[in-house]
Amino acid sequence: MHLFSGAGGLDLGFLNQGYEFVFANDNWKGCWETFEKNHDIKINRKSIEDIKPHEIPNVVGFVGGPPCQSWSLAGSMKGIEDPRGKMLYHYLRLIKAKKPLFFLAENVPGLVCKTHFDEFNKFINALKDIGYNISYQVLNAKHYGVPQDRKRVFIVGFNEKIESKFTFPQQLKDKTTLKDAIGDLPEPIPAKEKNKANFLKDLEVPNHEYMTGDFSSMYMSRNRVRGWNEQSFTIQAGGRHAPCHPQANPMIKVEKDKRIFDLNSPKPYRRLSVRECARIQTFPDDFIFHYKNIADGYKMIGNAVPVKLSEAIAKTISKHI
Repeated sequence: MHLFSGAGGLDLGFLNQGYEFVFANDNWKGCWETFEKNHDIKINRKSIEDIKPHEIPNVVGFVGGPPCQSWSLAGSMKGIEDPRGKMLYHYLRLIKAKKPLFFLAENVPGLVCKTHFDEFNKFINALKDIGYNISYQVLNAKHYGVPQDRKRVFIVGFNEKIESKFTFPQQLKDKTTLKDAIGDLPEPIPAKEKNKANFLKDLEVPNHEYMTGDFSSMYMSRNRVRGWNEQSFTIQAGGRHAPCHPQANPMIKVEKDKRIFDLNSPKPYRRLSVRECARIQTFPDDFIFHYKNIADGYKMIGNAVPVKLSEAIAKTISKHI
């Protein structure tokens, strides 16, 4: 069962390891068509606050990534004071009611930072009190076959019936680079006026289109280009801040918190396309994202758990249960 499903990257990783999803939920309409067409399951469209335990079938496990903005080091840091921060406790409420054999929760590393650690510890203790052995760890996706620097905290709980504690998967020795991930793709096309999506039939590769428009002063405060033999910066849930394609030179520092594009770059600067971001999140090309505004494509992908990382965790859970 998956709560806060989004496009379903976490789901896809578990499906690839032999799990079956019988219930999915997300109240953001921007992801509904994508999830339902790719996973062939009707999504429950309520807020988790309104879901009653009897609406959920009895399942082996829960997986989900509650909204993270309130815990993000780059966000408001309001934590539990933000209504989105309270979603963790609604997740706990349903776990307590349904008592699955395992659960997984994913969030930003800010959840375990000093500012929020007391609240995080309270949440962990509440899970222990309802009968779960808890393991948590900050993982970087780049160590699990994902061509991207992406740190997230994962919490895995095993029902005491299992009589063991989850151990996180070992890191892989080899790394996947941007060249490995997107080096074979043709040049994408820009979004239509006002960053509306192109018709899928007009794209050589599905979703291979990129957001246009100015780059903000915040964007220009850091280098946004990683080379072909490196791994991408974190794919964020917004096209405006998508990294630049590695075809261009690294940006030039002119003063503190200010960069410029290199006029001698052999190729122009552009944001990564929606499909390039999806590849970096390790979605296969036959996973099609459906949207009218290109921003929604970037949002679905940036909010997802990388598929390869999800697979690694799902495989390790299977060894325990």
